[in-house]
Amino acid sequence: MTMTALRGWDGLLAVLRWTSMAMLVFMMASICYDAIMRYVFTAPTSWSLEINSFLLVYLAVIGAAEAQRHDDHIRITYFKDKLPWRVRAAIDLTTGLLGIAFCTIMVWRGGIMALQAFEYGERVSSSLGTPMVYPYALLPIGFAALGLQFLIDALATVPRLVGTADEENT
Repeated sequence: MTMTALRGWDGLLAVLRWTSMAMLVFMMASICYDAIMRYVFTAPTSWSLEINSFLLVYLAVIGAAEAQRHDDHIRITYFKDKLPWRVRAAIDLTTGLLGIAFCTIMVWRGGIMALQAFEYGERVSSSLGTPMVYPYALLPIGFAALGLQFLIDALATVPRLVGTADEENT
């Protein structure tokens, strides 16, 4: 059951990874198109800046769980690597629990923002008039995925924490 759930989670993150790559390609193409239209034809687009701003939020928030899953974020571990293995495991568990707490708050507050934007019909004051519920909804979705990944990481750390001295080399 657990392995099936983790495979499903990996599949979901793969979908998010591929959609992020597609969004990045779209952003590159639309920004190049807008630059050509603006500087060559003196006819800038009215939609490129707005859409790409929202897609940038998508990339940052949705990609965070994938980065956490593969441990691809930037960090400095010089001092942590010098600590005993049990202390490192305790730090990893604490980091996971704090990450879960932060993500829970962000899901809660982001959900309130998205719900209010939906209830009041908030829109961007631009020519597109994009409903704000869509970019606001990215926050609870992305932070829920990140929080779930923090939970998976924290649960994976518990056996290391209560393990034996044989794990000193990990």
